[in-house]
Amino acid sequence: MSGPASPRSGSSTAPTTGVKAPTTANSRELELKGVGRLGSGAGVGLAGGIVGVVLPIVFLWLTTHNPGGFFVYDATLIDTTGFFVLAGAILLLVSLFLYRRSFSALRKVDGRFAIASGLCLVGSVGFLLLLVCAGLLVGSSSSLIQCLHQSPAHALTCIRSGQPLGAYTGLAGFWLGWLGGVGIVVGLALAGRRYQNGAVSGGASLYAVLLLVLVGPFLSLLTPLPGIDYLLLAVPLFIVLAPGLVLGGANRALKSASPTS
Repeated sequence: MSGPASPRSGSSTAPTTGVKAPTTANSRELELKGVGRLGSGAGVGLAGGIVGVVLPIVFLWLTTHNPGGFFVYDATLIDTTGFFVLAGAILLLVSLFLYRRSFSALRKVDGRFAIASGLCLVGSVGFLLLLVCAGLLVGSSSSLIQCLHQSPAHALTCIRSGQPLGAYTGLAGFWLGWLGGVGIVVGLALAGRRYQNGAVSGGASLYAVLLLVLVGPFLSLLTPLPGIDYLLLAVPLFIVLAPGLVLGGANRALKSASPTS
């Protein structure tokens, strides 16, 4: 089968939920575009998570627990980590854009995807603000290094003291980006149900857990929290597994998925 097909029930009538399955060439094309972009968004998001989250966390963990050589608090480490974070943020922004495009196509055959598309648009604004924040902090690396070395648990305080505009821009960007993540969860949950795709539904669940986990490390930037290191270790795990599941599920959906609601 070349793409999303008619409901598996085999009935010629519309589903009892009132959401019609695609019956025209145009609606099938929209389904194919939506599912294809879903996979593209997951693939780019997987790359962004590895580059912008996993590698920087590994760098910082090694600097804290096994310092030496490259892994020491200095300008080189901060610049390198900042580069990876910036590159990852750009990839995650592209991923969010592709997810929004996917939900935008699917909402034309299922109006429930409109909420997911709107939240992803809000999240895109948040990631743009995070990129602005990163740009504002480029010239403050030396004072930021000194402050972080003395009190790494108060990262937001260090940023605020050196670059107040950057701190508040980053704060707004985080929460707007977090709302974009909620949009991804909603859209993936709808897609997983529509195509009876367990991998996509599982990806939605992991993204939801990731959003909850991210709140803890963010709060730790405001005030020290006990056991926060364990939450930080969970972030790279979920940020890789979630898009990985969606990518695999979307590829299967392109071949055999069938809308059921």
